[in-house]
Amino acid sequence: MGWKKKQFAVIGLGRFGGSVCKELHQMGHDVLAIDLDEKKVAEYAEFASHALQLDSTSERALKSSGVTNFEHVIVAIGEDIQTSILTTLILKDLEIPKIYVKAQNRYHQKVLMKIGVEQVLQPEIEMGKKIAETLGSQKIVDSINLSADYSITELLATPKVNDKSLNELNIRPKFGVTVLAIKRGEQLNISPMPADTLQAGDILTVLGTKKSIHRFDRVGL
Repeated sequence: MGWKKKQFAVIGLGRFGGSVCKELHQMGHDVLAIDLDEKKVAEYAEFASHALQLDSTSERALKSSGVTNFEHVIVAIGEDIQTSILTTLILKDLEIPKIYVKAQNRYHQKVLMKIGVEQVLQPEIEMGKKIAETLGSQKIVDSINLSADYSITELLATPKVNDKSLNELNIRPKFGVTVLAIKRGEQLNISPMPADTLQAGDILTVLGTKKSIHRFDRVGL
């Protein structure tokens, strides 16, 4: 199960939507960024494959944006609940496979659930990056930010590294990532030795810069 580029559309480029857009782009995914505000579109254009200024409550405008080519659509519209709901209804009519909607409150969440949205997001703004990591990677189990640049992340080992030792994989010199622990079932190996081998399904706790960990996620596992 190697890293696979995905296609995301992010509608609403406020602090949360912009954060998700930027992080997904930095992870190497294709991102379509959409907002009604031309200034926000210009601000996040460098963090997207395509950035468009349009009214997401217009079915014609959404269709013309090419949003139907994207498997994952994140509706991150801010305080305008009506716009969020109308946009979501259009996306459902367009049969987008996976729709994620940020809810402003319980009322908003209930309405979204009533119209059949399974993925309702209620994050704090600073959680945008963590949600992007979860959506963008099939192997990230959990992540704790230590600073703006460094994090401790749990990654799921794939068959690609089965029966290979840490020394053989050359993880630290090659990726700049330190393996702090290996969990296999109920067994936890703290400070593993270079000769210790990995098995598919192991959970690796690693320390490094976010950029290094994303690279290890994409290439190393």
